[in-house]
Amino acid sequence: MMRGISLVGLSVVVLLIIAGTFPGYAADQRSSPPLTPEQQDLLRRASEQERFMVKVIEQHTPLVETYIQRMHPDPVLDKVPYTDVYMMGRVDFGGTFSEDTYAKASSKKRMGARRFISSLTGAFQVGFSPNGFVDMMFVDAGSFDLQHYDFSYVRQEFLGDVRVAVFDVQPKPHTGIGRFVGRIWIEDQDANIVRFTGTFSGGNRHNLYFHFDSWRSNVQPHVWLPIAVYVEDAGFKGQTHFWGYSLKVPTAGGESESVVVENATDASDNSLDVSPIQSRRAWLNQTEQNVVDRLTRAGLLAVPGEFDQVMETITNNLVIGNKLSLSGPVRCRVLLTTSLESIAIGNTIVVSKGLIDVLPTEEALASVLSFQLAHIVLGHQIDTRYAFNDRLLFPDDATLERIHMNHTDAENEEAAKKALELLRSSVYADKLSNAGLFLNQLVSSSKDLPTLVTPRLGDSLVRSDGQPWMAALMSGAPQIQIADLSQIGALPLGSHLRTDPWSDKVFQLHVKPIALVSAREKLPFQITPIVYRLSRYQPSSALAATPIGTGDPAQPESAKPQ
Repeated sequence: MMRGISLVGLSVVVLLIIAGTFPGYAADQRSSPPLTPEQQDLLRRASEQERFMVKVIEQHTPLVETYIQRMHPDPVLDKVPYTDVYMMGRVDFGGTFSEDTYAKASSKKRMGARRFISSLTGAFQVGFSPNGFVDMMFVDAGSFDLQHYDFSYVRQEFLGDVRVAVFDVQPKPHTGIGRFVGRIWIEDQDANIVRFTGTFSGGNRHNLYFHFDSWRSNVQPHVWLPIAVYVEDAGFKGQTHFWGYSLKVPTAGGESESVVVENATDASDNSLDVSPIQSRRAWLNQTEQNVVDRLTRAGLLAVPGEFDQVMETITNNLVIGNKLSLSGPVRCRVLLTTSLESIAIGNTIVVSKGLIDVLPTEEALASVLSFQLAHIVLGHQIDTRYAFNDRLLFPDDATLERIHMNHTDAENEEAAKKALELLRSSVYADKLSNAGLFLNQLVSSSKDLPTLVTPRLGDSLVRSDGQPWMAALMSGAPQIQIADLSQIGALPLGSHLRTDPWSDKVFQLHVKPIALVSAREKLPFQITPIVYRLSRYQPSSALAATPIGTGDPAQPESAKPQ
């Protein structure tokens, strides 16, 4: 093994889930025009930038989330999921990329290179491959150069606003297994590799390599870091997302430090004493703030952004329509995970990015928000032990294990009934069949996607028997009609939000609707290929990669449409 990547402890455990053998690499002997001096110079600079990127990434501890769907044929829909796997972790790359570390490191030492946020990954403990999804972040961290690879120039093109040179890449003979073989895109200013697709050479039945498409984003000046990888091969497809690059590197003890609140103002009235009711509310508020801050610090909650205001507007519609009197304003935040879940943390409603992505209508989102608003109205409080800040002094890795926010079944039953009342007295009352249609689609699909509907922090959409808590909405909803192209029960994952991997902000996508041409394009709850419109970093930029679509997403200046 000559790749020089020693971070094999996080090697794509996902790759060992699928049985089979990837065919060994056979070099393409077809001749290609010799490279020009300019092309050779660009490739030499790209090799230098690849080594520079490795040094940069060693200084960060990004979160890594992988979600996989195993597929089988369907006579109408082509292929559909029949089971799924989820893994989430935080990776410490520090000191793991020296070129000879792989040969010297023991398995135990290599395993120490990875730190998981949660233990909810038992399905992945099937074994480890020396090459995996961490390798898919890098073309070849140790020896990507003209001495180890042959290059064939393809063309110039644009990926969004970024002009790139495209090359086909093959390892030279006798340079070892695990080398990259495929295609790379090199941007023309600093010679960073911004996209690469292909596989690694030399796979066998014990060490599987699959095909992948890896993308990078210009997160800081002259710095392009991995943002997402799409994997597709025999019987499965998956996505890996990276974010939290600006999170603090964990200390040896792993304890949390206080979160500094900027621009804080004193809103208290010092002329009055505090009543017992006020002190109780203040205690609950302290609990809420501590938990929200801790989740944000761990990189699980997106920092406050514009989509929070969208959800708060919908929530206020429910509050005004029902003339509710609450102890304080209701805030909304986005949980940066794919699992379908929501939770009320005090007066803060948290909805996962994955759930937001698959909701097809505003009234479907309103039904999710109404469920958690009902918990607030009914006084279903969070565990006030978190008001003591020392209870939150634990490693980021343990956040999902140490913070428990979900409600009891009895509370969820009560909240579901109250939520239905709230919806029927709101501006969404005449469109509740659309929310019910989503639940019909959820019931139809959830048995094949058990890990997607399993919450990591909060409340599930469904009971233990698979029926939604808000099942009453389904009574007035149409049944799922696969052949009806105008009926959309649920969207594919990634349909509404995109995460900035550096700032942990989320941005809403405004993509022009596209008419479906067949039922095979419905893809409810499914993983799809990843395609980004790349842009260069600017000081005002919050996101340098947005998805390609027929419309113009809501985006900062640096993410302009093609």
